[in-house]
Amino acid sequence: MVSLKQLKYALAIDKTRHFKKAAEACNVSQSALSTAINELEKQLGLQVFERNNKQVLVTADGEIILAKAKRIKLEMDELMQLAQTNKIPLSRSMTLGVIPTIGPYMLPKVLPEVRKQYPDFKLQIVEEQSHVLVDLVRNGDIDAAVLALPYPVDGLMTFPFWEEDFYWVSHKDESPSQMNEITSEEMEIEKLMLLKDGHCLKDHALVACSLQNKKQQSDFDSASLHTIVQMVAGKLGTTLVPQMALDQLIHNQSELRAIHLNEPGPHRTIALIIRPNYVRTSELSILKDIFQQQLTQKCDSK
Repeated sequence: MVSLKQLKYALAIDKTRHFKKAAEACNVSQSALSTAINELEKQLGLQVFERNNKQVLVTADGEIILAKAKRIKLEMDELMQLAQTNKIPLSRSMTLGVIPTIGPYMLPKVLPEVRKQYPDFKLQIVEEQSHVLVDLVRNGDIDAAVLALPYPVDGLMTFPFWEEDFYWVSHKDESPSQMNEITSEEMEIEKLMLLKDGHCLKDHALVACSLQNKKQQSDFDSASLHTIVQMVAGKLGTTLVPQMALDQLIHNQSELRAIHLNEPGPHRTIALIIRPNYVRTSELSILKDIFQQQLTQKCDSK
């Protein structure tokens, strides 16, 4: 019979493409790992890996076996989680992914209340771009992730908890003091600075302003909202900032003005994403409610 241990070793080799590194990751000797893989291949009657002194390759049959092994491991991990579920909610650690345009602005608003209500809860944060987090959730490498929608999450479930609009941020010398709302037609597109390609915030901003096919600032490319706002303070252009980030990015910046983008909204929706059969859905519902409550209290809706 093929064992879970053998599948675990095979997946470690697939990840590292190195028998010694895989053995170290599994806390076993290299000889023990090699013996287990040889026995696995003998039991299956096919070769999973091609190996020599220089490299490890996965065979065509091996690709099929490893794909099934990943699904088996995911099911077993969820089975163990279910078996270990404690009656006390949020009593075990959880890994949550967040994207860079949400994490720094949402987490300081919500985590103090999570810690207050559940002091023993250990929440590990992984910050990555949306496409990476979707794969991590789908593969069972993290429990859940916080994403900005719309975004393709085929095969996963979404639990929205916050909707927000964008604000146009400019130097106060470059915006009329009496202006409280602005449309995309009123903005000088050539001065608009957005995040570099790959960030969904940029995509959402372009959609909100119907600017997908128009040219924006191209001589400045940043992965940080904070950096772009500093450039705006230097009168190098303007930008769009989500509501939840206003207090941190505009606070103490007396030379800046934030004006609501008067385009149909909400401009983006914040949601938790999970696998359909994830066993800790009730605990994530608790987090979702806390997130929603704290954002409602701490984000200025004006």
